[in-house]
Amino acid sequence: MPLLRLMHLVSPALPIGAYHFSQGLEYAVEAGWIKTEADALQWIEGLAENALATLDLPLLLRLQAAWQASDNAAAERLSQRLLAARETAELRAEDRHLGRALARVLLDLGIADAEPWLTSDAASHAALFALAASHWQIPAPDAAAGYIWAWCENQVLAAVKLVPLGQRAGQRVLDHLIKQIPTLIHRAESLADDDIGIATPYHGIACAKHETQYSRLFRS
Repeated sequence: MPLLRLMHLVSPALPIGAYHFSQGLEYAVEAGWIKTEADALQWIEGLAENALATLDLPLLLRLQAAWQASDNAAAERLSQRLLAARETAELRAEDRHLGRALARVLLDLGIADAEPWLTSDAASHAALFALAASHWQIPAPDAAAGYIWAWCENQVLAAVKLVPLGQRAGQRVLDHLIKQIPTLIHRAESLADDDIGIATPYHGIACAKHETQYSRLFRS
C-alpha cells in the first residue's frame, strides 16, 4: 500500500498544476543557455545536485519527521525556511500554489491536518508532500525518491517542449537522472542543519528574468 500511495502522490494526474512551471528553464532556453539535450541534462542535473539535494530534500526529510512526531509548529517553521530560501517572487508563489493545491487534494482524501494549510502563507509543496508521506506511512527515503523523481520528470517535460527535445531524448535524460537519485538522497540524509542551502546563481537569475519575460508558456 505505501508504494501505491507514493505512486498516487507523484502521479502527473494529481491536480496541483505542477506542469504550469518550468522554474527558470524557459528563460534559460530563451537566453540561449540551453540549446541541446546535453545542455538540458547539465542544467537539470546541476539543479538536482546543488538545490534539490541540498535544500528541498533535507527539509523534506525533516518535515516528514516533524509530521510523524505530530509537531505541527516544527513543520510550519521548516516550511517557512524552505520558502525563505526561494530566490524570486515567482518561485515562492509557485511553492505556495503547489502546497495549497496539494492541501486541497489531501483534505478531500481525508487528511484533516491539511486544512490549516489551504490558505497558509507557510504552505509549500514539500510540507504537504511530507504530510501525505507521513499519513500514508511511506518510508522517508522512498518519499524523497518520489519527490525528486516528480521534479526531474516535470523539468524534462518542460525541456521537451521548450528546447525542444524529442521524446527519446527526454527519456535518455531521465535515465541518466534516475541513476543519480540514490546518491542525491544519501547526500540529503547526511546534511547537517547549518549546511542546508543552495548554490545555483544562474537559476536565480533565470527565474528573476522570467518574471518579466515578454512571451512565455510557463508561470515560472
